[in-house]
Amino acid sequence: MSLRQTLVSLPRDTRDTLFLLFATAWVIAPQVANLPGWASAMAFGMLLWRGWMAWRARPLPGRWLLTVLVIVAVAGTLLTHRTILGRDAGVTLMVMMLTFKTLELRARRDAMVVFFLGFFTMLSNFFFSQSLLTAAAMLVALLGLLMALVNAHMPVGRPPLLQTFRMAGTMALLGAPIMVALFMLFPRMSPLWGMPSDNLTGRSGLSGTMKIGDMAEIALDERVAIRLRFEGGPTDIPPQSTLYFRGPVMAAFDGRQWVAEPFREDSAWAARVAVPANLKTSGPAVRYEVTLEPQRQPWLMVLEATPEAPELPNMQAYMTQDLQWMTTRPITEALRYQAVSYPEFRHGPVESIRQLRVYTELPPGFNPRTLELAAQMRSDPALAGASTQALVNAVLQRLRTGGYNYSLEPGVFGEHTADEFWFYRKEGFCEHIASAFVVLMRAMDIPSRIVTGYQGGERNPVDGYWTVRNADAHAWAEVWMEGRGWVRVDPTGAVSPGRVGQFQRLRAPEGAIAAAMGTLSPGMVQTLRAVWEAVNNSWSQWVLNYSQSRQFDLLKALGFESPSWQDLSTVLGILIVIAASGGGLWTLWERSQHDPWLRLLARVRQRLAQAGLTLPETLPPRSMAQQVTAHFGDSASGVAAWLLRLEQVRYAPEPAQQFGALRREFNTLPWPPSVRGR
Repeated sequence: MSLRQTLVSLPRDTRDTLFLLFATAWVIAPQVANLPGWASAMAFGMLLWRGWMAWRARPLPGRWLLTVLVIVAVAGTLLTHRTILGRDAGVTLMVMMLTFKTLELRARRDAMVVFFLGFFTMLSNFFFSQSLLTAAAMLVALLGLLMALVNAHMPVGRPPLLQTFRMAGTMALLGAPIMVALFMLFPRMSPLWGMPSDNLTGRSGLSGTMKIGDMAEIALDERVAIRLRFEGGPTDIPPQSTLYFRGPVMAAFDGRQWVAEPFREDSAWAARVAVPANLKTSGPAVRYEVTLEPQRQPWLMVLEATPEAPELPNMQAYMTQDLQWMTTRPITEALRYQAVSYPEFRHGPVESIRQLRVYTELPPGFNPRTLELAAQMRSDPALAGASTQALVNAVLQRLRTGGYNYSLEPGVFGEHTADEFWFYRKEGFCEHIASAFVVLMRAMDIPSRIVTGYQGGERNPVDGYWTVRNADAHAWAEVWMEGRGWVRVDPTGAVSPGRVGQFQRLRAPEGAIAAAMGTLSPGMVQTLRAVWEAVNNSWSQWVLNYSQSRQFDLLKALGFESPSWQDLSTVLGILIVIAASGGGLWTLWERSQHDPWLRLLARVRQRLAQAGLTLPETLPPRSMAQQVTAHFGDSASGVAAWLLRLEQVRYAPEPAQQFGALRREFNTLPWPPSVRGR
C-alpha cells in the first residue's frame, strides 16, 4: 500500500491529529534559531512522539510524566536564560507548553488550548523578525491552524482537507479587510516589538570600538544595513567613490584597539578634544531618503557631510564635534528619515590649536619599527620641510608600490599591529590598513584619526534604490592639514583601488548552495537578486515603515486638516461599527437560510402539500416516504425512494457530492399529477 493510500485510510481522529501536529511544527520551526538547542530538540521530539502515538493508536502519557516534563522545561529555561521572564525565556517556555499540551489531547477543550497557544506562538515569531519571509511563513501557519480549527468543528463524517482549506481560506479572506483597516488606522505605539530584556548588541557590526581584525568578520555579513533613494535624476547622484556614510570616529588607541570616546561636556576627554566642528559646505546639495535597519546603536548613518539634522519621527538627533550624527536613544526598529548632504565640505580648525595634540598620541612600547620608519621619513632629504600633504602622498605611494595586499584573512596580528602590517605580513583588511596608516601619521607628529562607517553601495535597477550592506562596512582615516582642517584619506584605495567606488568587495568562500547557484547564468542570478531586493524593500518601506506620520498623511488625504491620534481612533471606530453592523446583518440572513438539507426537505413538504398531502415539519424523510406511498400509491414510488436517499445523505461520511446530486434531481422527480401540473 502506498503512502498516499495509507494516509487516506487513516481514521479521522488520527488524520486530524497528525495534521495539527504538522501545523504546530511549522509554527515552531522559525524559532529554532532563537531557542536553546535543548528546547528545539525537546519540542520536536515531543511532536514526533505524539505523532507516533496517534499513528499506532497508543494511549497518551499520564499526568506524572507531563509534570516531570514541565519541571525539566522550567529548570532548563532558568539555567539557560537565568530567568523565566522576558522575551527569550517567555518564548522558550511557551514553545515547551505548546508541545506538552499536544500530549494530552483527550478532549475538544484540549484541542482549543492547543489552537490558541499555536496562534500566540505564531505571533511570537515577529518578536525576532518582521521580514517578508517570516510573514509568508506565518501566513501558511495561519491557514494550517485555521484548517485544524475547522476540522475540530466538523466532528461528523470525514470532510476532505480540500474542503477545510477552502473554508479556512474564506475565513482568512473575510478577515483581511478588517486586518488592513487595523493596520492602517490603529494608533502606532513605538517600539512595538521591543522589550526591556532584548539584547542591545549592535546588529550592523559597527560599534564604539575597533579591535584590529574584527571588521573583517563584517565582510561576511550580506544583510542590508541601509537603503537609500536619491531625489532628482541620475546626474544628481554622487559618484559611488564619494559615498561615505560616517559612523563612529576613533581617536584613542591602546595598541590593540581604537576607541570612540563618548562626548560628555563634563568629561576630561571633552576638555582635551573640544575641537569645534567648524563645518563649511560648498557645491550642490544631495537630497535623499534613508531607511536604516535596526542596529541597536544611537548613531545615524548619513553621507558626509550633513550640516542639518535629519528629519526623524518621534526622535531627536544631534551632531558631535567630529561630525557624527547621534540619536537620543538606540535605534531598535527600522528608521526612515530624509537628509541633505554636501559631498564638498571642510571641517575642523584651519590653524593649529592645543586640542589637536591628542590626535598625535600613541601608547608607549608599541610598534617600534613604525616609529623608526616615521623618523626615517622625517629625516629623508626629499621630504625635509615637506608639507603634510606631501608626507601623506609619500605614505600612500609606499602602499601602492611596496607589495601590500588587501585581504579578508590576513591572520591574527600580534602585539605590534602596525609593525606587522608595514614590515612582515604586508596584507590586511581596511581596518589593518587604516590603523597602520594613522599610527605612522601620528608617529610623524601629524594629527590623525580613524573614521568607521560604510562606503559605496549598489543600485537596484528594478526599483532604483541603493542598497548598502554590512559587507560594505569600511574604515578610513582623517588627517589634519594646516589651512584645510580635517581631510579624508582612504589608504585602502591605495592598496586596492577597486575597493573604493567599483564595488569590488572581498567575499568568503562559497558553500555548496552558493556554488550551485553559481552554475546558473550570472545575469539571471543578478536579476533574481535585484527582484527579490526590490520586493523586500517594498515590504520594508510600506509595511515595516508604516509609521504614525504616514497614518496622518492618509487622514489628510481623507480631508482632515490637522489629524491627530483622536482622529485615527474616530475613523477606526466608524469602520468597526460598519463592519459589526454588516456582520450582524449577515448573521441574521444566514440564520434565516437554515441548513441546506432542511431547506430542501421543506421544499418537498411544500410540493406534497400542493398535491393534497400535508405533513408535519417534525416528520423525518423515512416516515414521509411511507406517507407518500400510502397516499399516492405506486405513482409516487420515485419520490419515496428519493426521500430515503435524502435521509442516507444526512448521515453519510462525505455528504457534499451526494447532496448536490439529490438537489439537481429534485425538479425531475415523478411527482403525482396534481403536483406536476402546478
